[in-house]
This record gives sequence, C-alpha cells and structure tokens, in this order.
Amino acid sequence: MPELPEVEVSRQGLLPYLPGQRIVNAIFRTPKLRHVIQAGLSTRISGLRVDAIARRGKYLLFDCESRHGGGWLILHLGMSGSLRLVGPATPVQKHDHVDLVFAHTTLRFRDPRRFGTLLWHEGDGVEQHPLIAVLGIEPLSPEFDGDWLYAQTRRRSAPIKPLLMDSHLVVGIGNIYASESLFLAGISPLRAANRISRERYRRLVPAIQTTLETSIAAGGSSVRDYVHSDGGAGCFQLSCAVYDRCGEPCPACGRPVRSVRQAGRSTFYCRMCQR
Repeated sequence: MPELPEVEVSRQGLLPYLPGQRIVNAIFRTPKLRHVIQAGLSTRISGLRVDAIARRGKYLLFDCESRHGGGWLILHLGMSGSLRLVGPATPVQKHDHVDLVFAHTTLRFRDPRRFGTLLWHEGDGVEQHPLIAVLGIEPLSPEFDGDWLYAQTRRRSAPIKPLLMDSHLVVGIGNIYASESLFLAGISPLRAANRISRERYRRLVPAIQTTLETSIAAGGSSVRDYVHSDGGAGCFQLSCAVYDRCGEPCPACGRPVRSVRQAGRSTFYCRMCQR
C-alpha cells in the first residue's frame, strides 16, 4: 500500500503542473471505488481551478477554489492506486478509472483493486471531513517529538511496531518504514510501547523522520503497483536494512534477520541489534 513517502512523492510530482490550472472535464469510468463517487461530481468540479495540492497522512487534498465557492477533492490511492500525468491521446487501459482533464495534460487515476477513494468536500474546512478529522499527528511535523510519543504511549502495552502503524496516533508510517525506523533506533518491534524509556523515544522519532525523508528523496518504495506521476519507480526498498530480508545478514552485526507476524503483517528485525 502506498504510504506517506509515496503519497508525498506523488504530490511533489504534480506541483509543477496542476496548481493554477482549471479542470476542463472530469471523466469517471466507474460509479464506485472504495466509496461511491458522488452524483454530479463531474459537473460540480468542471471549471474549477486547482489552487493547491496538500497532503494529510496518506490523503491527497486538491484545493479547488475552496474559499471562493468551490471545495476539496479528497483522494486516497488505496492499496494499488497510482496517479499519472498523460497526454490527451493516451489510450485508456482497463483499470484507468478517473481522468481529470486540464488544458495541457490529464491526471489519470489507475486503481486495479478499486480500494482507492475520491470524494468531494464542499467549501473550506477539509480538516473537519470525517476521514481527515480522525487522523493522528504528522510524523514530519515539529510537534512530533520524542517527548510527545513517550507521553502518548504510557498506557499502551501493545508492541511498539503495530502502534507506530496506527493512523489514529501517527499517520503514514507503513510496514516498511516502521521496521526500518525501529532498526535504525535499535528498538525491538516486540517491545511493549509503555516499556520504552523517554530517552529511547527521543532516538526513535528522529529515526522515523530520517527514514521517511530518505524514502521521499529516493522516490518512495515501488512495490507491486505503485509508480510516480511520470510512470517512474521509487527505489527506497533497495536500500532497506531489514525489511523483506529474512535470513539475510544484518548489515550491522551479520546475524540473520528475523521475521515474525504482528497484527497480520510481517515484521523484520535483528534480535541482536534491537532490544
């Protein structure tokens, strides 16, 4: 599933082309993704200018003149979705479900599994939308620090790794990034969150931020279907220290990387380096 780095890379790839441009037409080739696409949405957004593209967690937020009688397009890539900028004559493929047509380019949303989301929020105040209001803190924000995370976990006895993936606490830390961040911080993914000291949380937060920023710089992690808006692929997964490396030598100590299942997901770690 595309996580925070992949969504941020998608956002950055669109910024040189879409802000300031008007939506000439919106074409929907399916009535429903994860949610039903609102009736009349094509008519509602056609003619509106995209003023900005923001990100909240794993949601892309398109500001379509929200302060001047418009609103916000809320888009989630789901498990297999991707956005591409294509020319007007580019053939439509089987899983190309949405086109936002601009004067000089088309933003095409491809989603083989149809677990993505495209919703309209009328007017300003998109942070109050039910899908956005429940989201936790942004991990790259100044407010996210070791003291904050320590305070939030004092009554949490669950293992730290699944907790980091809880979007109600902190957004966008997917399976790859949780495993890699915990390795970088030297913390076992099996350790109870309330049994980690304040000092170790002060190491974990910079490790999370470094991991996410490194992935963004590498174009994200292209696993399965995710690609950039220009069709290119990210390469962060090629430099992972432990993720998907079960049985291979730990880059720090040389002992085999281990794998366990946590909350239905594979966790990778080094038993020697992570305590």
